[in-house]
Amino acid sequence: MNSGEFKDNVYGEVAKIGKMMSSPKRIEMLDLLTQSPKTVENLAGEARMSVANASKHLQALLDTRLVKFKKQGNYVIYEIADEEIRSLILSLRFAAEARFEEVSQWKNQVINISEPSRNLDEVLESARSGEATLLDVRNSEEYAYGHLPHAMSKPIDELRQGSNIQYDNEVIVYCRGPYCTYAAEAVEILKKQGCRAYLLDAGVNEWKWQERLKYDSR
Repeated sequence: MNSGEFKDNVYGEVAKIGKMMSSPKRIEMLDLLTQSPKTVENLAGEARMSVANASKHLQALLDTRLVKFKKQGNYVIYEIADEEIRSLILSLRFAAEARFEEVSQWKNQVINISEPSRNLDEVLESARSGEATLLDVRNSEEYAYGHLPHAMSKPIDELRQGSNIQYDNEVIVYCRGPYCTYAAEAVEILKKQGCRAYLLDAGVNEWKWQERLKYDSR
């Protein structure tokens, strides 16, 4: 194999990943799987598609080794292949946000919070010291798979059903990340209950990315 053939082969393999990322639905499914392992039925529901279409996308992701699966009783559970997939999804998002101002415009139209999002490091310190209550409003499976330090689980479905808990300190809410609407919805619910509630425009993925950068810079 000469130098030219080597480069063609290598970049051909890299292009396979790029081809997988050309589908918005596959990107969304991978993003969902960074939150926790899920069944095809879960993914289909969360990504607003049929189970048949979700299965086709998962097969393509399996073929390129971006996801893996395990059997659990009668269910097949899918998960990201490794932590590099989390970094891949975040890198794509950061690149899109830096180049297409529409991303931020659309986000602001849907997630309309009057106060600016809190800083992640400051939030974690406030939660550690007890100055603030940090609420994770994702589902219990995602919380169990991984959550921010010192965070408490309070799924959005419980808040929607009228779960009324009073907090003595301020409450800071997060969900799956900046494109997830659960946290903004939870903030509005908590404010109506008289809580001092604020949005954290970040989640577990952003925290892990930040921790990795800190480690790499040592």
